[in-house]
Amino acid sequence: MRSTIIALTAAALAVPAAAFAQSGTTADTARGPVIGDWEFTLSGSGTANNDFDDHTLGASGSVGKYLHQNVLVGVRQSINFNDVEGSDDVYSGSTRGFADYVFDFGNWRPYVGLNLGGIYGEGVNETFAAGGQVGVKYYADQRTFIFAQTEYQFTFDDLSDADNSSNDGQFSHAIGIGMNF
Repeated sequence: MRSTIIALTAAALAVPAAAFAQSGTTADTARGPVIGDWEFTLSGSGTANNDFDDHTLGASGSVGKYLHQNVLVGVRQSINFNDVEGSDDVYSGSTRGFADYVFDFGNWRPYVGLNLGGIYGEGVNETFAAGGQVGVKYYADQRTFIFAQTEYQFTFDDLSDADNSSNDGQFSHAIGIGMNF
């Protein structure tokens, strides 16, 4: 497990360096989105036991629009697939609207935001989900970036239940790629 995390981290750090070296751009070239730009992201995840007979695979994507130089709003979709030996395959997903404030530090764009949506599928309690998120984007060129993000999600069945559920959430992490267009 530890060697897998180290390998993924090394690969994630190597991508922007390789892209920067190939782009032929200089450090003073403006990078990142402008007002009105759209943004698309894609990330994936997966696990397997040591016998490779129980698997979990997941993918997430988002699309959003910059309403202001630093304000991104959009929709994020996640889908998960569980294949456990001896039982039926299980699919689940979540759809969340989000709003992020994106700080501009040149190639680095840290952000904070909120999300609200729902969780649904087989073998899960279909419910609302909400929470905060933090992340950072690194622009390898004017329009392409890699990102790392953590979402805190708590679930609730109705608004009166939301306050009591906010301390019982879970963290969801993602590393992926994105582009502005």
